[in-house]
Amino acid sequence: MSISAKPVFLLAGHGIRRSGSDPMLARILAETGVHQPRAAYLGSASGDNQPFYLMMATMLRASGCGPVTLAPTVGKRANLEKARAVLSEADLIFVSGGDVEEGMRVLQERGLIGALHELYQAGKVFCGASAGSIMLAREWVRWEDPNADDSAELFPCLDIARLLCDTHGEGDGWEELQAAVMLSAEGTLGYGIRSGAGLAQHPDGRLEVFGGMVDTYIKGQDTVVPGKVLLS
Repeated sequence: MSISAKPVFLLAGHGIRRSGSDPMLARILAETGVHQPRAAYLGSASGDNQPFYLMMATMLRASGCGPVTLAPTVGKRANLEKARAVLSEADLIFVSGGDVEEGMRVLQERGLIGALHELYQAGKVFCGASAGSIMLAREWVRWEDPNADDSAELFPCLDIARLLCDTHGEGDGWEELQAAVMLSAEGTLGYGIRSGAGLAQHPDGRLEVFGGMVDTYIKGQDTVVPGKVLLS
């Protein structure tokens, strides 16, 4: 692990303050060590949705961020050269919510996965919200046939945060997270980041919960069982 690497911040998304400074975002921005840091907004999971981008840019700026620039990766606006430049020049890389599998498909097709790893090793701060948090983690689950439970399989994500996580799924008992854990090796821990909470993984692997609670699930020999609830 590079000594330059910074913590990776995984937010549930729901619960971020929509007006005024948000304490979690302010804390993340401070980690850059830069006054009014520049942020790159990576909206691959949401089709570079403009309203989502503008909403998040407003929230980041209210919390102390400087310019928030879209790294265009989707549709007619896609510009790989510009996207790489925006990501390279940023102090913070923010990965948006949306659809995990679609977001990873776009990053793979654009050849950006290796570049994102290099930027992390170089000391960029990474933050995800909702699907963006899952994309930053190790892998996620999909169903080849949505009507067949036994068609579930794991697919790789960015693995910048070296863990398995889900966000704001407490309402359904973390069904998808438990399915992902079930497909993993015995002893695997899955982290369910509740609405309003965040989970930071430090470069040495240490985990820090802030803003709320994180549920955990453990893969046993043939089952998945709840683990300790982590508190901020």
